[in-house]
Amino acid sequence: MPVRNRLAEMQTEISEWRKDLHRIPELRFELPKTTSKVTSLLSSFGVDELHENIGVSGVVAVIRGRENSSKKVIGFRADMDALPINEVADHDHKSLAMGKMHACGHDGHTSILLGVAKYLSETRNFNGTVVLAFQPAEEGGGGARAMVEDGLMDRWKIDEIYGLHNMPNLPIGNFAIRPGPMLAASDFFEIKIRGQGGHGAMPHLSKDTTLAGAAIIMALQQISSREVPALESAVISVTGFQTDTMAHNVIPDSAQITGTARFLNKAIQKLVVERMKDIIEGTAKVYGCHAEFQYDYGVDITENENLCTAHAIKAAISVVGRERVATNIEPLMGGEDFSEMLKTRPGAFIFLGNGDSAMLHHPEYDFNDEAIPIGTSWFVELAEQRLPI
Repeated sequence: MPVRNRLAEMQTEISEWRKDLHRIPELRFELPKTTSKVTSLLSSFGVDELHENIGVSGVVAVIRGRENSSKKVIGFRADMDALPINEVADHDHKSLAMGKMHACGHDGHTSILLGVAKYLSETRNFNGTVVLAFQPAEEGGGGARAMVEDGLMDRWKIDEIYGLHNMPNLPIGNFAIRPGPMLAASDFFEIKIRGQGGHGAMPHLSKDTTLAGAAIIMALQQISSREVPALESAVISVTGFQTDTMAHNVIPDSAQITGTARFLNKAIQKLVVERMKDIIEGTAKVYGCHAEFQYDYGVDITENENLCTAHAIKAAISVVGRERVATNIEPLMGGEDFSEMLKTRPGAFIFLGNGDSAMLHHPEYDFNDEAIPIGTSWFVELAEQRLPI
């Protein structure tokens, strides 16, 4: 079955919801305007249950099918939060909040799931229960984990869960997915180096933290190329290096390095963290300095369950045709906290084409509303295929 006619007819309406959300971006768990818009619409659709403040500020809606002899429950998730970025695009739905914008398309994801809620509440052409999870704080706040810890899976007895994310430069009308690891574990680190500052003209009387920091950065880059097996994936990116002074003639007393590390294999993650610690502490010592290494585990590997991946592919093919569904793409090293939900229930995560657009997290990015009926049709198709009457 192609894109649903009713959902195609709803595109303009859903697009207006999306533009409204785009104008009022909010960060992490602080989403009062966003959740007010979401809950108001869900209430107007006549969902069977509506729950607020799940995982701090998440929203859960429950829709029961026309028949309810099946006890099966499937979950669909959308993220609601924006990013701390100044929008530079000039369109009529530009962000009204300085320093905040929907630069990752969460306004589109949320609107798609709202469209699904309206359609399923009207048709109820399934046997069982659909639970819609509108999640806060995907962008580094741990919102998925917060919802899981607040009972998302257990309270509503979700059996399997699905989500999507738009992908710039993937053509509109295309999907992309793979079984197994699809997105990386995404961690962060901070290194504090302490030495002995001094005059730039007399470096022999100092313990140079700048030199030690530079050596540490160079050494970290060799872990991926020389200690990680060639067929495994690991990324270590130093993204910040600063000292306690910018004076031209002062050797700084301290320095700080920040960065991120990404993995598709937990064993490689363990190896890399151990080697980072050894290299950082040992290299600092060589230069007469002391280093403190702080490593923060972020989101886990987003790993699609094989059978649920097959269900996601079947629904996508039903919507757009086999030739427009890539089923074994290369994993990406970006992170996604939907992984926290996939750790507790089988499920799958799929990419939805956003067409020719600026990349995610770019100040000129905008969600492409032409993708709306395709995304809504995919969720609806999944609901009716997984919960047949």
